[in-house]
Amino acid sequence: MVSMIYNLTDTFFVAQTQNANLVAGITLCTPLFSMMIALGDMFGLGGSSAISRLLGQRKYDLAGKVNSFCFYGALILAAIVTALLFVFKQQVLGLLGVTTATYQYAAIYYEIMAAAVILIIVSLVPINTLRTEGLATESMIGTASGTILKIFLDPLFIFGFHLGAAGAALATVVGYLVTDSILIAYTIHRARYIHIHIHKMRIPGIEIKDVLMIGIPASVTNFMTMLGTALMNNFLIVYGANKVAGFGIATKVETIVTMVLVGFCFGSQALIGYNYGAKNRERLKKIIQFDILVNAGFAFIIALGLIAIAPWLCGLFMKDQGVVDAASYMLRWFLLTTPFIGISLVFTTMFQSVNQPLDAFAMSISRQGVVFAIVIFIVANILGYQGVIVSQPIADVITAAFGFILYRKDFGKNGRAFRNW
Repeated sequence: MVSMIYNLTDTFFVAQTQNANLVAGITLCTPLFSMMIALGDMFGLGGSSAISRLLGQRKYDLAGKVNSFCFYGALILAAIVTALLFVFKQQVLGLLGVTTATYQYAAIYYEIMAAAVILIIVSLVPINTLRTEGLATESMIGTASGTILKIFLDPLFIFGFHLGAAGAALATVVGYLVTDSILIAYTIHRARYIHIHIHKMRIPGIEIKDVLMIGIPASVTNFMTMLGTALMNNFLIVYGANKVAGFGIATKVETIVTMVLVGFCFGSQALIGYNYGAKNRERLKKIIQFDILVNAGFAFIIALGLIAIAPWLCGLFMKDQGVVDAASYMLRWFLLTTPFIGISLVFTTMFQSVNQPLDAFAMSISRQGVVFAIVIFIVANILGYQGVIVSQPIADVITAAFGFILYRKDFGKNGRAFRNW
């Protein structure tokens, strides 16, 4: 919820510049942030899945070593990514769809975010693995503290120091610095089994495979988000910066629903992984069914309310009526299928938790990846601008149906998820 509030306030303060090119420039760089989250999830979600199952099996020492491996693995990966982002800056900005009008804003935002790669990627490990020991409150405090600080720093840096796009990026950097410090402190002083001892980061090859077999599909989910956003931006930029700015506002407002859905899914992951490791089939299925009910039901109720007030909400961000009209129109279409997004998220995180890497990978590349890419190329060519807008809702429905088929195959009678029991 705090992340949701930050996404809205960040977009609000950036939009208060009333500069559509600045808003569009930052929106075009949004996939960069998604990429960092994706890489962090490789060790964060992959590690938490492995650790929760190890704790269910009472392999406490190995669980601690897996956490150290994930922490330092994320640190090394982040250092490599930072170097690559600076070396290939112009090529990456070109792929993101940055134009001459948006370049000055996108470039400075890109450079600061690239320098913060280590802070963002590493944070995903303790955010996820602290929950495996039941330290969800500590994980929340660490995340919320940095996020609340970002909310206060945004207007100070953007308007007080007149830094514009650079101010938005710097606020994010400082916030993550605080978050990392708190989460690492909790890992050292509060956790009973997990740790970040560099001399205990060596783990058996089978455990590395276990982390990566779940972590890579988890990472791919956010990579698909990155590619899907970049693809959408490239299709919309043809219709003007106003449309890209509107898309940036619409997607941030949509997080009112999606962030909570993600929270429920992450909250269930430790329970699913633990009960799978403990071979408690009845409780496992009840948790999954409850998760689906909560996600789909919550998304439906909240989406209805947001659809009703979409023009008013989008009007809070900018005065440009063209941007407001584009944002509210997109938002209403995106919200129509949020229950299907909730169901897809449940299936994706569930497959990660019960060690079904192929199914997790299939779900990861679907909604904003393969399915979305196929749909947008077909529908946009047929319907033009309208086709671009409806492509994501269509992809949401198809992905949820695909997830249900995989779920029945894994958790039905004689399902694959139970065969190795």
